Formats: sequence, C-alpha cells, structure tokens
Amino acid sequence: MAALYAVPPPLTSKSEPPPLFDGTIRLYINVLCPYAQRAWSARNIKGLSEIQIVSIDLQDRPAWYKEKVYPPNKVPALEHNGKVTGESIALLEYLENNFEGPKLFPTDPAKTEAATELLKHTDTFTQNLFGALTKPEPKAAQEAGPALDYLENALGKFADGPFFLGQLSVVDIAYGPFFERFQVVFPALKNSAGRPKLLKWIQELHKIEGYAKTVADPEIIVEIFKTRQANSAK
Repeated sequence: MAALYAVPPPLTSKSEPPPLFDGTIRLYINVLCPYAQRAWSARNIKGLSEIQIVSIDLQDRPAWYKEKVYPPNKVPALEHNGKVTGESIALLEYLENNFEGPKLFPTDPAKTEAATELLKHTDTFTQNLFGALTKPEPKAAQEAGPALDYLENALGKFADGPFFLGQLSVVDIAYGPFFERFQVVFPALKNSAGRPKLLKWIQELHKIEGYAKTVADPEIIVEIFKTRQANSAK
C-alpha cells in the first residue's frame, strides 16, 4: 500500500525524462494542483499501483514535457498505450473505462443524471470560486456564496451515504480538491464557509485514504492564495 501512495520528487528543467512510451503507464501530476488531484486520487481509490506517478515542477517545467509528452504543458496527463490523455474530467472517465478497481461512475439512472449535471457544472464552479478568492474579504465570501450554495443544495439528494450520489463517486473527486482549498483558506483568513452539508461532506471525503493521501499541505495552500490575493490587489 505504501508503494501505491509514494510520490517521487518533482522533475524540473534540469531533470532527464523517463524512458517515454516504453510501455510504462505514467500519470503526470503536481501535488499542489487541484486538477491533478482529481486523477491522482481516482488512481489511488481504484488501487492502480501499476500507474506510475511522475511529479512535475510547474514553476520549473522540463522542456521535454511539452515537447515530447503533452503539448498543452499542463497536468494531469496520462501516458498509456502509446498515447497521452489529458484534462482532468476526461481522465476520470478514461481511468474508469480502461482500468479495474472500484467503480466511480454510477449505473443507477437517477444517479447518472445527477452526476452528468454536476460534472457539467464543474468548470463554472471552479471559475466562480477562484474568481471570488482573488477578492478581498468579505467580498470574496459573498461572491463565492452562490457557487457554494449550489453544492450545499446538491448534497442530501441520495440518502444511502454522505456523498453527492450517496456513495463515493466521480462527483466527489471532481469537486473535493477545489472546495477543500476554499475551506482551508477562509478559516485562516478569519472567515468560514458556514454550510453544514458541505463541511460534513469534506470531512467524510478526507476519511477516504486514497483521497486523503493527495491532500495538499494547508499552510502551502494558504500562502498560495495570499499571494494570489496580493497580486490581484495590485
């Protein structure tokens, strides 16, 4: 199990590339990136130790990553069967359809419909949330309110568990990395999300070991957003 969760040091502009397209399955991530956290946590929860984690330093990216691996030069990206797949939501579906492990996409029609709606909303949610977080308090909390209310209202629709679809699913993995950053940042800045279903949900999500192993250091997250706020105020 330790091997499943092991993350090597990040590769930088001075790092040599791994032996690319040699049959090894590689998931390229950055441990502070919420988009990468989606695919990384799904890989962990599904127990896919055959997928090797490769950490990329986003502040000092290797030139070969863009040139030889993934031209958009972003994470996450998955090297598998001689090709590279990117974009975090698409990667969650790819992992579901091409690998074994616990199923994260629902089969129940009502849950499938709810999942489709919630997944379609992820980009709107993240844009609204990150936009709000660049504003000074208390305006940030006010502007983030509708985005958080959307999730608060979506919880509790299914009574068979504490997650968006009752049981743990792709929806929780899609939203968790972004909401947890809001939750971490605002208490540190003397504010609170104040939504009980959301707070209970993120507590339950952090009890899932495969997800919990991907959670970023809260102090680093706070510093990142303080810097973002300071830059937006200039």
